[in-house]
Amino acid sequence: MSSWRDTTCGVLTVEDAGKRLTVAGWADTRRDHGGLVFVDLRDYSGKVQLVINPERAPEAAAVAHEIRNEFVLQAEGEVTLRAPDAVNPNIPTGEIEVQVDKLTILSRSEPLPFQVGEENVDEVLRLRYRYLDMRGERMQRNLRLNHTVINAIRREMDELGFVDVWTPSMTKGTPEGARDFLVPVRLQPGRFYALAQSPQLFKQLTMVGGLDRYYQIATCWRDEDLRADRQFEFRQLDLEMSFVDRDDVLDVLERAVVAAFEAVEREPPPRPFPRMSYAEAMARYGSDRPDLRFGLEIHDGTEVTRDSQFGVFAGAPAVRYLVAPRAFSRAELARLEEVAKEWGAKGLAYIVHDESGEARSPITKFLSEAELAAFAAEPGSTVLFAAGDEQLVARVLGGLRTHLGRELDLAETGEEVFHWVIDFPLFERDEDTGNWTFLHHPFTAPVPGDDDKVEADPGGALSQHYDLIWNGWELGSGSIRIHRAELQEAVFRTMGIAPEEQEAKFGFLLEALKLGAPPHGGFAMGIDRFVARMAGEPDLRQVIAFPKVSSGDDPLTGAPTPMPDGVLKELGIRTIVDPESSAGT
Repeated sequence: MSSWRDTTCGVLTVEDAGKRLTVAGWADTRRDHGGLVFVDLRDYSGKVQLVINPERAPEAAAVAHEIRNEFVLQAEGEVTLRAPDAVNPNIPTGEIEVQVDKLTILSRSEPLPFQVGEENVDEVLRLRYRYLDMRGERMQRNLRLNHTVINAIRREMDELGFVDVWTPSMTKGTPEGARDFLVPVRLQPGRFYALAQSPQLFKQLTMVGGLDRYYQIATCWRDEDLRADRQFEFRQLDLEMSFVDRDDVLDVLERAVVAAFEAVEREPPPRPFPRMSYAEAMARYGSDRPDLRFGLEIHDGTEVTRDSQFGVFAGAPAVRYLVAPRAFSRAELARLEEVAKEWGAKGLAYIVHDESGEARSPITKFLSEAELAAFAAEPGSTVLFAAGDEQLVARVLGGLRTHLGRELDLAETGEEVFHWVIDFPLFERDEDTGNWTFLHHPFTAPVPGDDDKVEADPGGALSQHYDLIWNGWELGSGSIRIHRAELQEAVFRTMGIAPEEQEAKFGFLLEALKLGAPPHGGFAMGIDRFVARMAGEPDLRQVIAFPKVSSGDDPLTGAPTPMPDGVLKELGIRTIVDPESSAGT
């Protein structure tokens, strides 16, 4: 295998008994039994027990007494069968051991800040010593799973005729929905590149270039607040196809997902994946990425409350509710009200149906018999209401639904539900300015027949945008793109982008669209999100080798750091804040 070892630790079996060989790895544990020394030697493949007997190998025994956890060792000896009462059924190598004749310490370790594989270690400490964390079974499994998944996706893309094309990371800033990371150009002071939030326009240009099928595992950068499913830098399966419609793109993504499941020997989700419109998702689940492992659907109570004596209902544009399968206590309802307020509600109206079927609530005295009948529910359940404009109601009930699904453990363990959300609005109102802005990105085409609505009725135009959802996680988005310059210019006009600004920001794209652009569409799936879900991890940090924490800091290297004044001056940059006072804010 190499000059350092003949095999790895975790692959030895009873069939290797009698063989002489050399193994190398880390000392996982050491046990001194008053003469005999036992060392569990560990590498990425597993563990094997070393036995150092002073009668057999006195020099090795002397070395063995120096060993501490995480020393790197090389051991030469004979594979032997363990005594029947010494067999360890909990590890694959539990029936054999290595009787050591020669033992070498290749590298020593100082006392560790935590033990490899130790649980409940502070995450910042784990990331500060990520290389130690990597030695544990969890990170070994996750990073190798990552590799297997990406390899499977690459094979599938190759079989489908896609060409792997590298695109620039330093480019021109374009509206992608997040802030850009900027790169100053020393030779052109005052000018900056933006690190690509995605290869969006480059991949479209490969279609104009006649490549037909493009893909890459692209690294992207977005300056946005970090959370469980976000990192500053991340990878995505990025693809684009010419002469396709929506169904063609969705088929490719479904094939890639199935290939990944098969590669890790898991039952793949059945194809085709279910589809629902954006309008249906918001009406039934209050979210454009609903977790379909459980029901808890939203119901409409607007019409039955139009003449309600309960003013909150009567004066609201929309009244909707969901029925939770539990009769909540007052303390539980108070906590749920706080959740609702986090999503914008002023309060939380409810009706509790206790185990006897009796309805209790401060609002029942204001409700008519027709309203009470409409809001009737099974004994042992609670009706939770939201009233207000449609967006607020959907947001509040969607947030409550997600919270209850988690708190009441409504999702069936082990069930994997993939589905598509389609037919998104093309535009939405910007909350700050009130102007029309894109919902996906400004290069998304309207659905066939809605071209005229782009300027005449922006709020009524639907897009050919689609999202892939797995158990409530948005894995990625895509769309059929605009391939005609005049339609792209109309979208820009609706967004309030004047011709001069269009030319300054997107002139190269508009020019390409005027030089023979084919119909095309594509998708981008978050690789790290996909692998995190595949690994059953709660966040992306557990499947990324060297991630950032929520503050944006890198505990391992100490980045980001201030730069010397001389470096900044050479780049034509002057800071307006004290780097030390702003650290960690």
